[in-house]
Amino acid sequence: MQAIQVHTPGGPDALQLVSLPEPQAEVGTVRVRAQAIGVGRPDALIRAGTYKWMPPLPAIPGAELAGVVDQVGPGVTQWAVGDRVLVSARDLPQRGGCYVQAIVVPEAAPYRLPEAIAFADAVSLPNLQLARALLLGLNGGRADARSVLITGASGGVATMLAQLARHHQMRTLGTARTADKRSHALTQGFDAVLDPALTDLPQRVKALTDGVGVDLALDPIGGQTFIDCLHSLAPLGTAVSYNIVAGPPAQDVFATLRSLLGRSLAVRCFSMHTFDEDTGRRRALMQGAIDLMAAGHVRAPAPTLLPLTEARQAHVLLDAGLVTGKIVLQP
Repeated sequence: MQAIQVHTPGGPDALQLVSLPEPQAEVGTVRVRAQAIGVGRPDALIRAGTYKWMPPLPAIPGAELAGVVDQVGPGVTQWAVGDRVLVSARDLPQRGGCYVQAIVVPEAAPYRLPEAIAFADAVSLPNLQLARALLLGLNGGRADARSVLITGASGGVATMLAQLARHHQMRTLGTARTADKRSHALTQGFDAVLDPALTDLPQRVKALTDGVGVDLALDPIGGQTFIDCLHSLAPLGTAVSYNIVAGPPAQDVFATLRSLLGRSLAVRCFSMHTFDEDTGRRRALMQGAIDLMAAGHVRAPAPTLLPLTEARQAHVLLDAGLVTGKIVLQP
């Protein structure tokens, strides 16, 4: 079968198209024939050799795969040939492994996919799983959060966050640096999308929230953007950092919090790896995501489709931030 491997970490050219033996389902496992493979930031970190949870080299990137069970190992009772499933590397013994035409996984790993969810949409479900953890489980203990600022609004997780927030009747504000990305984000459930390059982001956020600010700010950017998020918070608000693609915060976070002491603000750093050992909660977050998408409450953004053989080009697009929605490889 065809697969993509990294032998020597580096840029997109580090992705090597290889031919590997077809894996066989053994006791307690199933083989899934891939129909769609998601491309995301953890894949780029594996490619670069910098992922904190790096699999051993030669490594196969890929954190999510949707397909059909085509072989069932001895002793497996919950799956049958022909079942539609999603495989997330969050449920596998090690991360990565999904840039393949077929994958063998423990029988407890896959999620059953309803017919209502297309394979190319299913690989956005881990983003919705993450969005549910960020939005519903990490609001500083406040059950009354009614407004949220989501930076990097055109990204895959951000669009899931916006739709989920709207489903829960929250006011959704976003940031995006280009007019095209702001326009795209507005189609994904945002009430307003602002340009973060302008210097008065907190004032503009407050103007859209009756002068109060937002209850929750969710930020994958870092740099000055995270500091702006702190200044955009309402009293008792919480800012959550779940990535720092632009680097660490531009100012001392604790000093900023002390300067805003009268608002009693909170900060959290979040990773889905929090749930690596919490199988029940992790899988419940994903099952809830599947139910929401199947019911039409949240929809995946239109994907950019490429064949598996063009994984390098997919990573060129990923690195450059040139696409909105999910990049999906098709075997």
